[in-house]
Amino acid sequence: MKKTIVSALTTALVVGAASTTFAATNPFQDVPSDHWAYDAVAQLANDGVIEGYGDGNFKGDKQITRYEMAQMVAKAMAKQNVSGNDKALLDKLSAEFADELNNLGVRVSNLEKNADKVKWNGEARYTYTSQREENAAGSKDRANDNELLFRLEPSAEVNDNWHVNARLDASTDLKSDNTKSDVSLKRIWADGQYGNTNIKLGKLPMQLDKDLLFDDEISGASLSTGKDLKLTLQAGRYDLTGSTNNAAVKAAGVDAATGADINDTASMQSVGLQYGKDKLSLGAAYHNIESDNFKNMANYRNGEASDKAQIWSANARYAFDKNVALAGTYAENAKADNYKKAGSVELDYKGAQDANKGTWGAYAAYRHLGQNVAFDPSYDGAWAGTKGWEVGTNYTLAKNTVATLKYFNGEKIGDGKDAEKLFGRVEFKF
Repeated sequence: MKKTIVSALTTALVVGAASTTFAATNPFQDVPSDHWAYDAVAQLANDGVIEGYGDGNFKGDKQITRYEMAQMVAKAMAKQNVSGNDKALLDKLSAEFADELNNLGVRVSNLEKNADKVKWNGEARYTYTSQREENAAGSKDRANDNELLFRLEPSAEVNDNWHVNARLDASTDLKSDNTKSDVSLKRIWADGQYGNTNIKLGKLPMQLDKDLLFDDEISGASLSTGKDLKLTLQAGRYDLTGSTNNAAVKAAGVDAATGADINDTASMQSVGLQYGKDKLSLGAAYHNIESDNFKNMANYRNGEASDKAQIWSANARYAFDKNVALAGTYAENAKADNYKKAGSVELDYKGAQDANKGTWGAYAAYRHLGQNVAFDPSYDGAWAGTKGWEVGTNYTLAKNTVATLKYFNGEKIGDGKDAEKLFGRVEFKF
């Protein structure tokens, strides 16, 4: 497509903020001072975007090629302090003439910057678990699982303060060798940062006690503010049975008479304080959760139905040096009469680093996970309703390739029957 030079003078807009003075004398003899395009032509010439012809003429009625127009755009792109509106026009022009600019060896930096606004992270992983539980006859029931999971976690920049984040999971159960897969949008939220204050809106990861109590999402909002001492507030809807591994909670989401699912969405409000500086970290939190499911949970309340869980928690961690750290956390549900306490003490040594081949780590822990408070703990060894010892290690096989092995040996809280689990995983991160 060909344009006349005069019609191409829209490029003057993209340099308008870069210069406030025009050439002292008329730059071209065929563009008199009373010409409608005089100011634009003079400014373009003054800024070095156009040069005219050697005979002192501009020849504004002459048709130009796309390459000639691209040269003008390239020179305009080199200008600094471009206004917002002019920058938007320049982006459109650079997109229109991208091929010509590339052939001219011009880097279309604005387009690349826009592409950089969307970042993709994720992983492909294989997980094997073997869980054994002692039954009433004294023998052990075994359940083995093999799972492949592909996860994408895009993050898109909206402006200097806001991003949009998401998590998309696709999983396949290899145990049944079934080609049918489960694909779901797990999370999507807007994330705003203003100094030391962070705001999240949407379906977002739990902001408090996500290890011991809630390895889940909440649909709502959170606000966190502070530096060394941080205050966190979150509120919204919490799907009690949709993603939990807690058998007691899952059972409560089913009508005992009909077997039909009942409403499993709870109302949740949480507040927490966390202090962290140098080697020490201390924190406390409180959660108020309301749902009819609690009325259906066995051994939740003796003689009195309650639709609430009121949980308080405390945590502490101390790093002795860059390699060794000791951490502990405790929580209790004030509305539960049974299985209402949960806690973990863990000693960590080093840790595998995704980008550094050969790095590794190990840990040893004791877990007590009462099922009426630890609704969905994140530990891959011990699970809700068990207590006992857990050990694990991880190793970076190659850059962004990490292998993890965990073993739990303990008992089920309540009946004291043996509980055991072997967990293995290989992750390919990108």
